[in-house]
This record gives sequence, structure tokens and C-alpha cells, in this order.
Amino acid sequence: MGTSAHARRQRSEPLDDDERILKELGYTQQLHRRMGAFGNFSASLSAISIMSGTLLLFGYGLNSGGPAVVVWGWLAVGPLVLCLAAALAEITSRYPTSGGLYYMARRLGGERWSWYTGWLNLLGLLGGIAAQDYGIATFTAAWANLQFDYEPTPGSLLVMYAVILALHAGLNLLGSRLMNVLTSLSAWWHLAGAVVIISALTLIPSHHQSAGFVFSEFTNNTGWSSPVYVILLGMLLPCFALAGYDTSAHLSEETSGASVAAARGIIRSVAVSWIAGGILLAALLFAIQDYAATLSSRTGVPVAQIFLDALGVATAKALLLVIIVAQFLCGYTVTASASRMIYAFARDGALPGSARWQKVARRTAVPANAVWLAVGVAFVLALPSLYSATAFSAVTAISIVGFTPAYAIPVLLRLRHRDRFTPGPWHLGRWSRPIGWVAVLWAAGVTVLFLLPQSSPVTATSFNYTPVALLVALVMASVWWRFGRRSYGVPTPARRTPHDQAEEAENII
Repeated sequence: MGTSAHARRQRSEPLDDDERILKELGYTQQLHRRMGAFGNFSASLSAISIMSGTLLLFGYGLNSGGPAVVVWGWLAVGPLVLCLAAALAEITSRYPTSGGLYYMARRLGGERWSWYTGWLNLLGLLGGIAAQDYGIATFTAAWANLQFDYEPTPGSLLVMYAVILALHAGLNLLGSRLMNVLTSLSAWWHLAGAVVIISALTLIPSHHQSAGFVFSEFTNNTGWSSPVYVILLGMLLPCFALAGYDTSAHLSEETSGASVAAARGIIRSVAVSWIAGGILLAALLFAIQDYAATLSSRTGVPVAQIFLDALGVATAKALLLVIIVAQFLCGYTVTASASRMIYAFARDGALPGSARWQKVARRTAVPANAVWLAVGVAFVLALPSLYSATAFSAVTAISIVGFTPAYAIPVLLRLRHRDRFTPGPWHLGRWSRPIGWVAVLWAAGVTVLFLLPQSSPVTATSFNYTPVALLVALVMASVWWRFGRRSYGVPTPARRTPHDQAEEAENII
């Protein structure tokens, strides 16, 4: 399973099924297929991370609607995300490549669709790294506050964030064998950690909130007067917490049996995360001891305050460490996914300096330059945190506004051009079109929603700079389309030549 395509060609062995499918899609195997079905599922489960997205935005949810919106929003959004995930999984089964979404868009809609899908997907992935790793820094600071009475500042958080980015880059450079181990470990750690936290919050506290509080308490600290608008803003929590499942597609060239394994990895990771995440959120809400103290916690992390009030200092510190490790493994996986997207996009000539970003290290078969580019851009995205009180929620919104339309575009093209799509081994059958249209309409609404202001009054410190980040990405894409599109070419079997294969071989360093 771990034999490289390069070595296989040297021995003149016949291609296995995965290499044959990849060749039919226009590519030669370069990355090592050392990941099985569970590893692929684990990667998306880790990228979604019920102990990352759900907990990082827990405080945002309490302020943007309170417990009622957290609970009912989670229950309402989950099935809609599952529709989008299922529609995308069906297309992934037919086109299991590292490029993922933009390759699908090329085959179903053409090069311009592919180009902008790729840039949106890249924005979502880079925003995802920034949101995950900055969130890790805030939770680490909360633990340090309990342990050492440390008081975080925007500057110290940014330094901690930079260190976490560097650690994720370093681990990613060690190769796919370690990735397989860490993603599998991450899945078990997330599930076991969630069980431990839920059990502690259920069994230890002497007092729990009533069901009326959990299911009907509404809180509005956004500054907006419209309850409907506040409820919609609260949807950012489940939308962000249940994103990142395209990781299974981006790692498909490193997965055995990818046509089925990657598709199942997408849908199963969302389903498991929705169920487990919902139980975790409910346990946290029932365990709140002092609502006002939770919202204004001196740790800066409401989850930490719940642990502190309900479980005591020692248990709170231990459970925070469990969460931090889970979040760190999540950030590692998201970095891997983004670097594979950069590698694939550069391989097809879509990025400035593509020749640099598509290089693959011979020993580890890792696109090292792409890894460093991913963490470098993620660092830049978090710089507004030095002066913006709402920077973190803006970064998460950037991730959603990048991810969601990128997920939906291949689905829309598949619905519009039925004659261009032949289902792969995993498909939805007669449910494909109704599920697809629900997914597309949902994605359109979410994309518009998170471009809107999140708090009032709108000032320099509360400004939602998501539209700015989206505009910059689209302007860059448009400019580069005008001057660099001649270098862009997503291969198809008809266009594939021996010269193309020779050029790919030269990219291995």
C-alpha cells in the first residue's frame, strides 16, 4: 500500500486500481498511498473537530442568541450540512484527486468555474488554519491563566499562535506515515475526550440548569435589536464547527480505495461530529453554574469557566489539556489539507509561482513549500487580532465564506449538467437531485449571511472584515486569471501526454 508510484514505475509493475483511476483523471501518482479508509475518515473527523469548532465559538454562541440558539441552531443546521456533504461525497467518488473541488468544477463546468472554485476553497482552508490555530492559542492561554495566573494580551496571543503554526508546519513535513498515525490518534482522542468531558459534566456537578434554560434561554449581546438577525448570526457556530470535511477529498491521492473511502469519509465524519458535538454542547449548557460569570470569564474562554465552576480547578485544567491536544491535532490536519490543495492547484498552474509550490520532497513525498505557504498566509489573516475585538469570529466567517460556496459550486454544476456526470461507486441514486438542490440553496444563504456585520455599532474594532478578505481573494483570482490563465490547465485524459508525465517527474525533489 505504501509503495510509491515512482518506485512502481521503475520496476514496471502494473498500476493498481487507485493509480489507474488517477491516471484516467489525468494525473500520475506522486504522493504515497499510506492511508486507509479509517485514516481518511479520521482526517475529516479531526478537521471538523467537535472539541475545536464547537468549543472555540461556544462563547460567541452564548452572546449571539444564548443556549436556545446554540441548541436549536445545532439541530437545524446539522441535516442541511449533511445534505451538502452527501452531495459532495457523491462527486468525490467520481473524481478522487487532491485538487478536490476545483477539479470537480473543471470537469463539470469548465476552467473559469474551476479557477474561482479553487480560489474560494483555498481561502476557506487558509481561514480554517487561522481560526483553528488562533483558537488553540486562546485555550492554551486560558489554561496558563489557571495554572500560572497568566494574563494574555493580543501581542502574546499572536506570538503563541505563530509558535503553533510553526509546530504544525514542522509535523507536516515529516511525511504521510506520521499523518496516518496522527489522524487515527486524533479520531480516538476526540471521541474518548468527548466521552470523558460529557461524563464529568453530567456526573460531578451538584447542580445543573433546567431544560427550560437550555432550550429556551435567549441572550443578545450583539448590539442588534432584531431577534431574527441575532438568531441567524448564531448559526456561525454550527456552520464553522461542521466544516472541513473536504479534507477527505484532498487526501484522496494518499488513500487506498479512494473512490469509496474518501466519499464515506466525508459523510461519516459529518454525521459522527453532528451527533457527538450536539451531546457535548448540551452537557456544557446544563453544567453552567453562573451564566453571567461564564460570559465574562477572566480566562477569556467561557468553556474554561464552566469547568472551573462545575468541576473545580484541578479537573478544569486537566480537561482543558484534553481539549488543547484535540485542537492541536485538528490544526495539524487542516494544515495538511490546505497544503495538498495548494500543491494540487499549483500543479495545474493556478497560483503565482506555481513551480515553487508544487515541489514534492523525494524522501517524504510532502509538498514542503506548500506547507510553509499555508501557515504563512494563515499568520497574515490573524494579524487584525492585534487591534480588533471581533477578529476571531471574522476569521471563522472567512473560513465559512470560502468553504461553503466552494462546496456548493460542483454540486450546482452537477445539477445543471447532468449529461457530464457519471456517478462513481458511491452515489445517492434517485435522491441525488433533491439533496443537491437543498444543499445549493442552503450554501447560498449561509454565504450571504456571514458577509454581514456581526455586532453593532459597526466600528473599526467591531468591523467584520470577511467581505474584505473575500474581495481580496477574488481580485487576486481575477487578476491572475487575466495574466496567468495560459499556465492553467486541469488535465483530462484526452489532453494527457507522456511529456506531461515527464514534467511531473521533474517536480519531485
